[in-house]
Amino acid sequence: MRRRLRALWRLLFVRRRSLTIVIVLTIVSFAVGFTSNYWLPLRLGYTLLFGLGLAILWSWSAGLGLRVRMSRSRDRVQAGELIIERFEVINETAIPKLWLELEEQSELPGHRAKFVASLGRRGRRSWRLETVCRRRGLYDLGPIIVRSSDPFDIFPREFRFGTRRSLVVYPQALDLPRYSVPPANLPGEGRFRRRTHYVTPNAAGIRDYEPGDSVNRIHWKSSLRTGSLKVKTFELDPASHLWIVLDLSSAEHIGEGDDASIETAVAAAASVARLFIHQNRSVGLMMFGERLDVIEPDRGSQHFGRILEALAVAQPVGNVPVATLLYQQSRRWGRHTTVIVVTGSTDPRWQGAIRSLTLRGVKSAVAMLDLASWGGRSGAPATAAELQALGVQVNLIRKDDYLPAVMIGTTPGSSAAVMAPEPTMAPSSSGSIGAYEEAQPAAPAGTAR
Repeated sequence: MRRRLRALWRLLFVRRRSLTIVIVLTIVSFAVGFTSNYWLPLRLGYTLLFGLGLAILWSWSAGLGLRVRMSRSRDRVQAGELIIERFEVINETAIPKLWLELEEQSELPGHRAKFVASLGRRGRRSWRLETVCRRRGLYDLGPIIVRSSDPFDIFPREFRFGTRRSLVVYPQALDLPRYSVPPANLPGEGRFRRRTHYVTPNAAGIRDYEPGDSVNRIHWKSSLRTGSLKVKTFELDPASHLWIVLDLSSAEHIGEGDDASIETAVAAAASVARLFIHQNRSVGLMMFGERLDVIEPDRGSQHFGRILEALAVAQPVGNVPVATLLYQQSRRWGRHTTVIVVTGSTDPRWQGAIRSLTLRGVKSAVAMLDLASWGGRSGAPATAAELQALGVQVNLIRKDDYLPAVMIGTTPGSSAAVMAPEPTMAPSSSGSIGAYEEAQPAAPAGTAR
């Protein structure tokens, strides 16, 4: 009962206060006029009643023939890049539209799409809005809400146009001109016996033609001999696999917003993936947040888009230590693999996992976050020195470091592997990675326990 009374109070005296006041004044005017038989209260009552009718008609006509259009330059951008949106509101009737307030619902930080317009007979207005996407993530934009009301705000109305559309903001993937990792040993045959849909110099066989196959893949001699179209199949070039293991354990990250350590870790993983994808290397990604996400090694811009899709929504919410992840997934890696771990953990158990991989011939590299620079625990330089003693390449990253300045290929025994340079400010502009419109997030491959 108390809830109902509270809801009624909010409706009458908060949400519809103007309507409540006008109705009370109308009732009082008619009551006084009829009891006193005086003309002034009666005329005031009729005037208020007529005004209510006009307000209802005004509010009802606001939505007649109203159209809103919105277009966006792209739905996938890199952090730091712009999106351009164009809005247009159209009045298709001869009734003017006054005091229209347009607002696009948005979860994107810094996005303010809010306009006020009045339209004449069959008029239209348009706006162009530029928004800098500063933080990676998956955001919903839309629908567009148009609010209108009568001059006394007695009957406010809302109209919705469009639907909710997603915007993916990829993490920054910087160029790492001086970064390299220890090369892995190739298998004894010197080549992987794994088919690929890419065209490589290594033709592996033929198969029947299927709709959509390119004409330049047709093997004409076999087609003439067999009497049906045959296309060539290919194998990957001889090259080792690279795996990026991103630690998403909640215990190994600190900070919030753009200054959080997870943002630096994700940027490091994206930059390493960008470097080797551009070198036409096979790159895979593994991380454990809410679940185990595994993107198998592959090449090409579409594969890079899948990696960026996964990194865009990566959050440090996991409860699986990186040591457990490395031990349980070690069966994936052999002598032809290089594993690059991005973590801030100083737990000696995961150092044991790296040692175990090294003894099996797996080449390893580590991008170590110094959480002390974020106000967290210390010990990262000591952990980096111990890993370097095992022959592991280590790059120490501190808060506000410019990644290309600290992500440098080093050799075991070099002091640069442990001690990072002084923090260097990043340049104001960042390189574009391009838009990967067909990229889709990879499905998880399993669950670590």
